[in-house]
Amino acid sequence: MRWRQGRRSENVDDRRGSRVPGGGLRLGLGGLVGVLLVGWLLGADPLVLLQLLGGASQSVQVPTQLPGPGGTGASEPGDELADFVSVILADTEDTWAELFAAEGARYAPPQLVLFTDIVRSACGMAQSAMGPFYCPADAKVYIDLGFYQDLRERFQAPGDFAQAYVIAHEVGHHVQNLVGTSRRIERLRAGRSETEQNALSVRLELQADCYAGVWAHHADHARQILERGDVEEGLGAAAAIGDDRIQRQTRGTVVPESFTHGSSQQRVEWFRRGLETGSLDACDTFAAAGH
Repeated sequence: MRWRQGRRSENVDDRRGSRVPGGGLRLGLGGLVGVLLVGWLLGADPLVLLQLLGGASQSVQVPTQLPGPGGTGASEPGDELADFVSVILADTEDTWAELFAAEGARYAPPQLVLFTDIVRSACGMAQSAMGPFYCPADAKVYIDLGFYQDLRERFQAPGDFAQAYVIAHEVGHHVQNLVGTSRRIERLRAGRSETEQNALSVRLELQADCYAGVWAHHADHARQILERGDVEEGLGAAAAIGDDRIQRQTRGTVVPESFTHGSSQQRVEWFRRGLETGSLDACDTFAAAGH
């Protein structure tokens, strides 16, 4: 992936190595949260996990972190992975600004927070084991860069474009927040059964996958960022984090009714659809029954 010549985003808040005010994060149920698999990959609703973390009530004290001076820090020299994240975020800013402008709207970019182990967001406290997440309450993307090692080694989805897909997916949730999709689906979830709520969550996640593909489509056309093998890396990452594959690996069984992010086939299909068409209209996962 050609990324080194790209501009760096000014919207990266580097909180690694700092401390969060307010004392330790208390984890209940014998420290269960500490051994949870990556929530983002498992298909768990990040906001639900955040609420659980914020409301956990027992026993284990985890070291906490505090924002550095001014709350925002620059990446350390030679910190290539943080540099990569900054470039990809900047590219999503440029791409979505153009797409919004074409519709007569203004794109307000999210801030991306880099953290280590634990972070406080407007959605509550979060642990790195949850994986990357987007908090609509503060319009920020949160990521512990250690996640990429899991993506590469544990889930066998290596490559820089696989890493870029992760960021683009979370930015896709920010786009949903800006256009009101997230609020609409939250209202629809109210009063429904768990199975129905999960099905709506799947549609929301698949649309974020499609939006990630839309970003890659336009970024490549404008700046030729993709190299041979990159598309395969991105599709491989989408497949690796399908609910069915994760459940099979971790539980030994697959329960479709519990899916919240979609199967490997679905995630690949919608990411590919956005990548090939570059069209937001092609990303209407809520109207696409049977996919």
